[in-house]
Amino acid sequence: MAPRKNATVSSRKTSVKPAAKASNGGPVADFDRDEELKAYREMLLIRRFEEKAGQLYGMGFIGGFCHLYIGQEAVVVGMQMAQKEGDQVITAYRDHGHMLATGMTARGVMAELTGRIDGYSRGKGGSMHMFSKEKHFYGGHGIVGAQVSLGTGLAFANRYRGNDSVSIAYFGDGAANQGQVYESFNMAALWKLPIIYIIENNRYAMGTSTARATAQSNYSLRGSGFGIPGVQVDGMDVRAVKAAADEALEHCRSGKGPIILEMLTYRYRGHSMSDPAKYRSKEEVQKMRSEQDPIEQVKARLIEKGWASEDDLKAVDKDVRDIVADSADFAQAAPEPDASELYTDILL
Repeated sequence: MAPRKNATVSSRKTSVKPAAKASNGGPVADFDRDEELKAYREMLLIRRFEEKAGQLYGMGFIGGFCHLYIGQEAVVVGMQMAQKEGDQVITAYRDHGHMLATGMTARGVMAELTGRIDGYSRGKGGSMHMFSKEKHFYGGHGIVGAQVSLGTGLAFANRYRGNDSVSIAYFGDGAANQGQVYESFNMAALWKLPIIYIIENNRYAMGTSTARATAQSNYSLRGSGFGIPGVQVDGMDVRAVKAAADEALEHCRSGKGPIILEMLTYRYRGHSMSDPAKYRSKEEVQKMRSEQDPIEQVKARLIEKGWASEDDLKAVDKDVRDIVADSADFAQAAPEPDASELYTDILL
């Protein structure tokens, strides 16, 4: 997505150095100026949107559960940059970032968070359950691991129809221990279904670190018993995610079946808004913020290469903040659904 008119960026051209390696030694995509700017803007939109959602939750405008994606933005943005029209996305309850990355509007997502009629599920789904068939986004799901089975079903439909679309199913390190995940692995491997299983390993399943909750903490190996290849990816570097996504999508489109991408990422906030995250130190969170923040990495590269100045990027930030502020105003002004909505969208 090109920067908006009030977010002017430098037009200077600079030769791009050969792509470096990710922090875990893996490959990274060699982004040009437009790709860096797109990644910066898309990740910043998610970050600012989630910050505003947290504020509205604290003010009582958002009810129920609310799980923020702050810190993990590079995962979904890097994946989306590699996808093509028709590829499907399905995820768990930490889903606002995925929605925005697929092109769902900030207004529609925020309206749904606040339970308003103009939301994507007409105010009935809330934070965890909204969908957009137009954007090929199949939820937001509150049941831990449920989206893995449903995502496998989407892949089966693609195989059955003979198209070359790929299903991308996101789930967390906690959900990786659910039994239905392995049933899905078996089916996908048996029928060589075109699906990418993305394990967003943000180090904590609710309040429990992965070291205390799993016997095999290298989640990329979870499909080895089914012959499903897996790759560990630096999920804090959007270029590393894009490089892994390109290879994984080609793997699926060429008929080789499923693949697992373990995204090594980190969430800065608690598991949900009700979680004070006292199970980890402030120093640990600050270290990740200062050394591996996905947005700051892109910002530093843009400035270093002369592709944007501090003022250019401040203009992008202002534009993004305006979009988010508008979405909050729109959501708070929108009407709540009529009681008759209780009887719509029901299969009898």
